[in-house]
Amino acid sequence: MTDAVLHSRILTLVFTDLADSTALKTQQGDQRVGELIARHRAHVSELASAAAGRVIDWAGDGCFLTFETPSAAVSFALRLQQTHGEEPDLPGVRTGIHMGEVSERPGPGGDAAHLRIEGLAVDLAARICGLARPAQVLMSSAVADSARQRLDVRLFSRPIVWRSYGGYSLKGIDKVLEIAEAGLEGVAPFAAPLASEKAAVARAAESTATEWRGLRVGVIAALLALASGGVLWWTLARQPGSPLPGSSPERKSIAVLPFVNMSSDKENEYFSDGITEDLITALSKLSGLHVAARTSSFAFKGKNEDIKEIGEQLQVGAVLEGSVAKAGNQVRISAQLINVADGYHLWSESYDRELKDVFAIRSEVARTVAEALQVTLGAGEREVLEQKPTEDLEAYQLYLKARYGIASLTTEGVNDAIGYLQEAVARDPNYALAHLGMAYYYMNITDGFMPANESLPRSRDAAEAALRLDPSLAEAHTWLGVVHWWYDRDYEAARREFQTALAMQPDLPSAREFHGLFLLATGHSEEGLAESRRAVALDPLSSEANTWLGVNLYLARRYEEAIEVLRTTIVRNPDRPYARLWLGRAYARAGRFPEAIAELSDLLKTEDLVEYESALGRVHADAGNTAEATEVLKHLRERTRDEFVSAALVATVQVGLGDMDEAFASLAQAATEHSYLAGWWKLDPELDPLRSDPRFSALLKSVGLD
Repeated sequence: MTDAVLHSRILTLVFTDLADSTALKTQQGDQRVGELIARHRAHVSELASAAAGRVIDWAGDGCFLTFETPSAAVSFALRLQQTHGEEPDLPGVRTGIHMGEVSERPGPGGDAAHLRIEGLAVDLAARICGLARPAQVLMSSAVADSARQRLDVRLFSRPIVWRSYGGYSLKGIDKVLEIAEAGLEGVAPFAAPLASEKAAVARAAESTATEWRGLRVGVIAALLALASGGVLWWTLARQPGSPLPGSSPERKSIAVLPFVNMSSDKENEYFSDGITEDLITALSKLSGLHVAARTSSFAFKGKNEDIKEIGEQLQVGAVLEGSVAKAGNQVRISAQLINVADGYHLWSESYDRELKDVFAIRSEVARTVAEALQVTLGAGEREVLEQKPTEDLEAYQLYLKARYGIASLTTEGVNDAIGYLQEAVARDPNYALAHLGMAYYYMNITDGFMPANESLPRSRDAAEAALRLDPSLAEAHTWLGVVHWWYDRDYEAARREFQTALAMQPDLPSAREFHGLFLLATGHSEEGLAESRRAVALDPLSSEANTWLGVNLYLARRYEEAIEVLRTTIVRNPDRPYARLWLGRAYARAGRFPEAIAELSDLLKTEDLVEYESALGRVHADAGNTAEATEVLKHLRERTRDEFVSAALVATVQVGLGDMDEAFASLAQAATEHSYLAGWWKLDPELDPLRSDPRFSALLKSVGLD
């Protein structure tokens, strides 16, 4: 039997984790952090070999090792602490050590050279590591008592200090476990461990009270999967089905944070982001659960913020986080569910499966999360969770790459996306989400990269195809509503589609955003602003939701309010250019021309898009800089030879320069092009100089706004 136990024996088990590597990526970049991790791994391997230890498995910057004796394990940990202390650019290492009986089993296919080490002692060693602070070596008192008697202190250049922290109650063990620290004087932190729960007995006198802050992905998610070739899992707190402390039956809520890409290939980040979005989508289909929107959850990508702070910002009671490692046809997904109020881990598990099982893992995680939060599944919801979006795994991965490209908001990423989507549909014509992705793509490039009279019919075809294949896709109704509004100018049909989307999924931010814009554009300003604010409430950290609120405030001529909203949006999301475009326009309407010119000029340096240049030209015209505005107008006409330039963007500069006849001609052309900007002509403040001209009423009538 390939899964037979080869040995059951006493071993000393060590878990290490490199502190703050996720935060360092934000500060120093992936390449630099990759170099630090490689150097750290080399130290671990060399020092483990010198102490006769075995590296059982790696997971990112986390490592699982075994040693024959406690003294060898502690010697290894202290030498690693010393090495990192001597290289100040290396982050500190958290280390947890425990000893106990374990089972050794062969790896996949009966491979005895790559053992699986299993047992309660393994779980406890990992939990002890989770209590450690950066640069801290924690261990159970049994390890400390044994190692202290046999450790050769001559191996170290500094004195070894020992400290006891008293009893801690850890999951999986009924009795209190005494925790101790060994460290080199001047290197070790010698501070009370992070408390995973209230200690069952008082801390030692020297320990200080610390608030449990929740173990983040860098500690536990990496360690959950440390069983070579097999699956290692444990429950860190309550079993699924137990109540969520502080929650109420009326409101269960959750945020799914971006799963960390633990693959050796950085390019696989599209896959870890995709898994996260799939879980958000799956959980959002449960009527008894409110799920924080994708854009707000992804605002925490690469950050190391406290779980309680995240919960407060997103207004949720629980957080799901984890990691994904993909190699060939194998995938390892680790997930943990944390209660925001007290930091308790409600559930945690790791899955080692083949790639073809990825949908089954997603469904299992979603079901278990619902059970842990005591969310009752409505009629048919269990079946919805079990549905596979496609049987073609290659099409699925192409779709994830497209979604990742669009989310990047870069020209290159967006351009690549359509190729991925088209290939996904070619592989599986029945893949509804790929069609939905194409509907969003074509709507998103309207007037920027493609004329509306070309892009919007394609968006309609894709949205209708998506709904034929999956009538439950509320977002498809949103994009159909946009097409009816911008292209068909059928305002009643647009209203029905927006209302259908909201009836199907009331907490869909995109439906709220575009419904709010539609209401304002059709003369219902207060209702439109209220809807925009609902979108922000649903997706508070979304640059898109906040930008559209700023746009609506601008169109309602509440310029200072618009400026405040847009500036706050930019502070949170400095790499989101659309908010900067509308901030420049709002500055101009408020008469703050120097600020408007500075904002739009700087924006053009980031990416030379037609709409940015048009906006700058209009500001120059309004500020009396006729020569600069005329030069912009000339350049816009030159650009039409090589790229699409919406006539509406030419018209706004002509209005600013007082060329009214040319402006009306350009606007008539924009109406023929079905420019999306025509949807706001009834209240666009940049067109105010035209409103007293009889031709303007005829223009509004031509686009259904009479």
